[in-house]
Amino acid sequence: MLLGGASWPGPESRSLRPKFPQLCIGTRCGAAARVGPEERPHPHGDCISQSALRTAGRHLPERPAGGRRRDSTSRSASRAAGRRLPQPGLGAVASSPRRGGGLAGQLPGGGAMYSPEVTFTLAYLVFAVCFVFTPNEFHAAGLTVQNLLSGWLGSEDAAFVPFHLRRTAATLLCHSLLPLGYYVGMGLAASEKQLHSPSQAPEAWRLFLLLAVTLPSVTCILIYYWSRDRWTCHPLARTLALYALPQSGWQAVASSVNTEFRRIDKFATGAPGARVIVTDTWVMKVTTYRVHVAQQQDVHLTVTESRQHELSPDSNLPVQLLTIRVASANPAVQAFDIRLNSTEYGELCEKLRAPIRSAAHVVIHQSLGDLFLETFASLVEVNPTYSMPSSQELEACIGCMQTRASVKLVKTCQEAAVGECQQCYCRPMWCLTCMGRWFASRQDPLRPDTWLASRVPCPTCRARFCILDVCTIR
Repeated sequence: MLLGGASWPGPESRSLRPKFPQLCIGTRCGAAARVGPEERPHPHGDCISQSALRTAGRHLPERPAGGRRRDSTSRSASRAAGRRLPQPGLGAVASSPRRGGGLAGQLPGGGAMYSPEVTFTLAYLVFAVCFVFTPNEFHAAGLTVQNLLSGWLGSEDAAFVPFHLRRTAATLLCHSLLPLGYYVGMGLAASEKQLHSPSQAPEAWRLFLLLAVTLPSVTCILIYYWSRDRWTCHPLARTLALYALPQSGWQAVASSVNTEFRRIDKFATGAPGARVIVTDTWVMKVTTYRVHVAQQQDVHLTVTESRQHELSPDSNLPVQLLTIRVASANPAVQAFDIRLNSTEYGELCEKLRAPIRSAAHVVIHQSLGDLFLETFASLVEVNPTYSMPSSQELEACIGCMQTRASVKLVKTCQEAAVGECQQCYCRPMWCLTCMGRWFASRQDPLRPDTWLASRVPCPTCRARFCILDVCTIR
C-alpha cells in the first residue's frame, strides 16, 4: 500500500513500480528482501542492521509479519513521536564493524569526528607538557617527581647535594618514560591498531616503539654511569670537585654546601624549575636536570638584560626581570645565567661579596616607586601638551631645584564642570619626575593596583587632578 492509501497496480502493471533501493532491516548483505508475496535479491551491497541503527541513536519499529509495508497510519505515528525514518542510500554511509566507527564516527561530509586516539593524544600531550614544565596547579596536586619519589629522594633541607643528585637522575628517567607511556596508553585507547602486539602493529608505530624503548634505556645507562663510585661521575659532583682541596674530595665540599643551605639567612628566589640560591660562599642555580654551582670569591656578575612586563604572574602590577651572568674565574666551571625580579636586586647585592656590574643599556628599577615613575612618564607623554605664553619664563623646579619646570596641570580628562578633577591655575613649577614622585607619595602603598586611576591634590593649590591632567610644556 502506498503512503496516501492508494494501492499498487495489478500484476500486469508491476513494471510501473518506481525503482529505488530497498532498505533492509535486520539482515546482512546476501539476504533476500521480501516485498509482497515474492522474493528478490538484496538490492544493495551493504545494509544497516537494527543494532547499528540503535547504536547510532536511531530507533525503528519492527517490520510487521509477512513483509508488508507499513501503512500511512503507522508512519504518521512514528513521525508524531519524533522518530525520523532513514532515507534510502544510508547503507553506503553507515560503516560495518570492519570499517570502524559506525554512524557515530562519521560526519555528513564524510570526515571523521574526534576519535579515541585523537582525544587521548591531546590529553596526553597536555599532561606531558605540564609534567615536564610543572605549573602551580601540578605542584599543589603533588604531581611532581619530588613529591612522587619523596621517600627515595629524601629531604632537601637535610642533605641538599645528595637530594639533587638523586632528583636530577630520577627526573631525567621519568621524563624519558613519557613516550613509552604514550604508546601503552594508545594501545588501550585504540585497540584496533593492535599495538599490544608489535609484530602486527603498523610500521610507523613499530618505529615509535623502538624510539620509546631506546630513550629510557640510554637514560638508565647514563644514570648508572653517574651513580658509580657514590655519584662521583655526576655533573654536580664533578663541579664540586673543582673546588675541593688536594687532600679532600668533593664530599667535603658537598658537606659545606649542605651546612650553608640549612641556614635561614640564605637568599632564595625563583620558580621551582629555575631557583636561585645564594649562601655565604656559594651561588647556585637549580634547574630541572642540573644544578649550577659557583664560589662567590671566584665569580664575576654582570647584569646583561632587563625586561619590562606589564603584568606579573602573581599580581596585576608591572614587573622588571633582570638577567645576571655568573662567570667563574675558573675556566672549567661553566658560566650560567640567573633571573630575578628587580625588587629583589637589593637583597641579592647585600648577600653577595662580589660587586655586580651592569651593562650601559640596562636600567634597574629596584623599587615599586621606580616602576611607577617610568609608567607615569610614559602616560604623560601621550597627553596633550601645554603651550607656554611667550611672556612667561620657566623657573627651576621647586621640588628638586636641579632642572626647569616641565609640566602644567590642565584639566583634559573631562569637561570643566564634570567629574572630580578640578582646574589648576598655578603656573608651571614642577618637573615631570618630581610631579610623579608627588603623585606616588599620595597613594596607598598596600593598593598599588589603584595608583594609576587615582586622583591627588595639586602640591600647591590642592586642586584635585589625575594622570590625564598632567601636560608637558612645549
